[in-house]
Amino acid sequence: MKQPLTPFGTPVNGSMNALSEQAARLLDFSQKLDINLLDSVVCCMYTGEGPQQRLAQEVLTTLKEHPEAWTRVDTILEFSKNQQTKYYALQILENVIKTRWRVLPRNQCEGIKKYIVGLIIKTSSDPESIDRERVYLNKLNMILVQILKREWPKNWPSFISDIVGASKTNESLCQNNMIILKLLSEEVFDFSSGQMTQAKAKHLKDTMCNEFSHIFQLCQFVMENSQNALLVHATLETLLRFLNWIPLGYIFETKLISTLIYKFLNVPLFRNVTLKCLTEISGVNASHYDEMFVLLFTQTMAQLEQMLPPTTVIKEAYSNGQDDEQKFIQNLSLFLCTYLKEHGALIEKRADLLEVLHAALHYLLLISEVEEVEIFKICLEYWNALASDLYREIPYGLGTGAPLYVGGEPARRSPGSPQSARRLLYGPVLTKLRYIMIGRMAKPEEVIVVENEQGEVVREFMKDTDAIQLYKNMRETLVYLTHLDYLDTERIMTEKLHFQVNGTEWSWKNLNTLCWAIGSISGAMHEEDEKRFLVTVIKDLLGLCEQKRGKDNKAIIASNIMYVVGQYPRFLRAHWKFLKTVVNKLFEFMHETHEGVQDMACDTFIKIAQKCRRHFVQVQVGEAVPFIEEILANMSSIIYDLQPQQVHTFCEAVGYMISAQADQAQQERLVDRYMLLPNQVWDDIIKQASKNVDVLKDPDAVRQLGNILKTNVRACKALGHPYVTQLGRIYLDMLNVYKVMSENISAAVALNGEVVTKQPLIRSMRTVKKETLKLIAGWVSRTSDPKMVLENFIPPLLDAVLLDYQRCTVPAAREPEVLSAMSMIVHRLEGFITCEIPKIFDAVFECTLSMINKDFEEFPEHRTNFFLLLQAVVTHCFPALLSIPPAQFKLVLDSIIWAFKHTMRNVADVGLQILYQLLQNIGQEEVASQSFYQTYYTDIMQHLFSVVTDTSHTAGLSMQASILAYMFSIVEANKVTVPLNPTMQANGITNVVYVQDFVANLLKTAFSHLSDAQVKITVQGFFNLNQDIQAFKEHLRDFLVQIREYTGEDDSDLFLEEREAALRQAEEEKRKIRMLVPGILNPHEIPEEMQD
Repeated sequence: MKQPLTPFGTPVNGSMNALSEQAARLLDFSQKLDINLLDSVVCCMYTGEGPQQRLAQEVLTTLKEHPEAWTRVDTILEFSKNQQTKYYALQILENVIKTRWRVLPRNQCEGIKKYIVGLIIKTSSDPESIDRERVYLNKLNMILVQILKREWPKNWPSFISDIVGASKTNESLCQNNMIILKLLSEEVFDFSSGQMTQAKAKHLKDTMCNEFSHIFQLCQFVMENSQNALLVHATLETLLRFLNWIPLGYIFETKLISTLIYKFLNVPLFRNVTLKCLTEISGVNASHYDEMFVLLFTQTMAQLEQMLPPTTVIKEAYSNGQDDEQKFIQNLSLFLCTYLKEHGALIEKRADLLEVLHAALHYLLLISEVEEVEIFKICLEYWNALASDLYREIPYGLGTGAPLYVGGEPARRSPGSPQSARRLLYGPVLTKLRYIMIGRMAKPEEVIVVENEQGEVVREFMKDTDAIQLYKNMRETLVYLTHLDYLDTERIMTEKLHFQVNGTEWSWKNLNTLCWAIGSISGAMHEEDEKRFLVTVIKDLLGLCEQKRGKDNKAIIASNIMYVVGQYPRFLRAHWKFLKTVVNKLFEFMHETHEGVQDMACDTFIKIAQKCRRHFVQVQVGEAVPFIEEILANMSSIIYDLQPQQVHTFCEAVGYMISAQADQAQQERLVDRYMLLPNQVWDDIIKQASKNVDVLKDPDAVRQLGNILKTNVRACKALGHPYVTQLGRIYLDMLNVYKVMSENISAAVALNGEVVTKQPLIRSMRTVKKETLKLIAGWVSRTSDPKMVLENFIPPLLDAVLLDYQRCTVPAAREPEVLSAMSMIVHRLEGFITCEIPKIFDAVFECTLSMINKDFEEFPEHRTNFFLLLQAVVTHCFPALLSIPPAQFKLVLDSIIWAFKHTMRNVADVGLQILYQLLQNIGQEEVASQSFYQTYYTDIMQHLFSVVTDTSHTAGLSMQASILAYMFSIVEANKVTVPLNPTMQANGITNVVYVQDFVANLLKTAFSHLSDAQVKITVQGFFNLNQDIQAFKEHLRDFLVQIREYTGEDDSDLFLEEREAALRQAEEEKRKIRMLVPGILNPHEIPEEMQD
């Protein structure tokens, strides 16, 4: 359907019109369907472009949604020449089965069922068509399963015996039937949540278990008799899906396990799926089948030794292996780890099985060397569990309760103690494991000097979260291994370091993994041992740094030295000379321009400053003054070669040191010296600006101000409340600069339009404003004197910042940080700031709301911060909300409702949290709560149900359920004393009955296809389950399943009676719990026999 193009490359109008006319013909159900036309529209959808493709998409969507479309499916499937058109037809059919099956007349249901079964039999009866039509057949199978979920067992009780009977007539048919049974098992047991109601899922699971014997006999028959490899493979795949739910007798009281091991495990075509089956069985926990588990293990291991001789170098075999062989190694790792985790203790206890256990561990060690991170993660999970288990038998300090990662005497092995028998048993394996762990150690987060794929040493910019998680797991495992035998760990590390120094094992990778491993066991040795070990390590690394030539070599060694010293603060705190040497070495590295080295030097410096801060402000033995004085004296030369963001990190580090000075006068003196450099530049600019304000339009001056404020932000972060002396010094000037920047930006926008906000100078001005707000919010969050903040700092701040925000004529030029600063201030000052809330709201509320209430996307930062401010006010200053005028309160509530209707997940979540908090707070107000309920209760309920039933909000179901449950419970517990509908009160109708009717009508109006019985039970559940959030949530899920499907007259499939009985029981349980509290029940509700 390629259209003729005009010289400009767009389709001529005639062709689009022709397409529209053809579309109209397709949608006219009084005409015979033109299959060729449909094929060409489908073709256009897949291969056309632009307007044509869009039109084709619209036509096909409209046709698919037509209530009669399904009646044309058989014609399409029979006559269409295009595979894609056939899939389209099957989608139409699937749609009608999922949504309208129960309203179709019975004869039509039977017709569709017969038709689909006939098609499947026709397509799957010979091996060639199975292969050729695989995708089409899979879709047909899926459609049959959708029918089964609605028809079986009630309208198709013989389905299982039908499919088993048919399978015995033809092997390719049997192969496809296995796939159908597998899909049915997955739909019922694995994916039923949210797809069918709980009662329905339970009924199908029970039916499947009860009829499983027929299916099992079929699987057994195939496994014992068939010579057809594809059929056997399909049967094993299907069996694998059954193993997690079938009654255990089928596994352990039949020949299944021995058939799997002796007949299929050593056949290359079947070994992967067989191993998966054995793994699934190994994961079962059933102690009364212990002997069977032992047999499974010994027989599998015996077969394994023939298939994969223990002398195989698995690492090499894997890297040279085919895809199938590599999968086998991965499946083997899963089998061994699953079995040993679940039943290792069973094997350990028996002397006759120890050889088999060691053989299994030997395989696992070999597999742990394979260069494939996913396989290594599988092994690591087991090694971690084993090491932690052995450690916990005799924890640190022999049960003195000393923590794991902190100093104290590690548990020395006491040969006589009975618990150490297991440690002795695993000892040789753990030594080999230490070699593997140390040789494969993952990169820690702190290391940013790395070797890239081209073999160059560069700075890493993106954090690899997967690698960080792997490092954490390896580190934990290595710490346990160190506790179990620290001498062995130390011996291996020292030996490997020796091989680095003498060059026999020298490589960047080997040095890296070794140093990362050394850094990761900090705190796992006794302090004396740690000292001896570390002195050797650092000495050797410094020697290596001198010995190696070349910038790349030096950069790698430097990064390793920095990582290792940063990991051992306990050692540094105890050895001042060493600490001083290390810090001076870091200062040296700060001048090293090789990529990443300076960054890492600053990052290590800040880590050491945080952990050893006190030592820098004390006079140490052999020193005349505290080391901080030297740092401050040489600061300009130390930071000379650093980039601005590195200087900020450096300044934060020095701030941590100064924060440790306990003498206030000394501390203030240090802060003055510390801020000397930035303050000189600041004073200079302010002085010039006071003579000529246009200085604040100079790009260099503005950029410098931004940098100085960033330095102040980091200093404040490190110093905390004591930063107040510096803040007081620059505060009013800073607010004046803020005002001038705002005026400059507004003037520029007025002159040149909104596009000017993208210019470098304007962006620098906005940076000054943002950093000012960040600084104030950061300091307020750390202050220890909220009252002083409120009296001295808040009034000038509100005057400067709020008016500017409100008056700003260009919404895009409003700083979202104003909102985040205000929310931080409310969080920190809590009740103290309540009196200022009306002023804050006045300035920011309506003008921000008008920016974000047109859609769900624009101004994402303002949007998020606006709702965080609202959350802070609702949480900490609720009385302020009760005192604002009703119209403004309604606006607040409307904005909360607007928040939880967002598709931006973070905003919707905050909206729900605010609403929940608001409802809890209102519940505490005796008077205000009643008028609130009368005005807003049903409105809120209606809006909540609109998001609950919107599929794009499924992620918030837990919180939605909590709020709804709370709202139903306050009505049920008579917390709502005013009539929710005054007219009904006159007729003696209670609030409970009113809410039941209101919700029932709401649901019935929105989903007219629901039956009265469905609605009644749904509403009943909302009341009966409102004390059990999990059950309430599942009940909501059931409701969401039902609204997607029309039921018609026959609703037996919904098992409403069973559901009603379950709800009655839940109500009874709730009542029993309440009866335990004296006085909770009205005297007239108490049963007769309890009266006396």
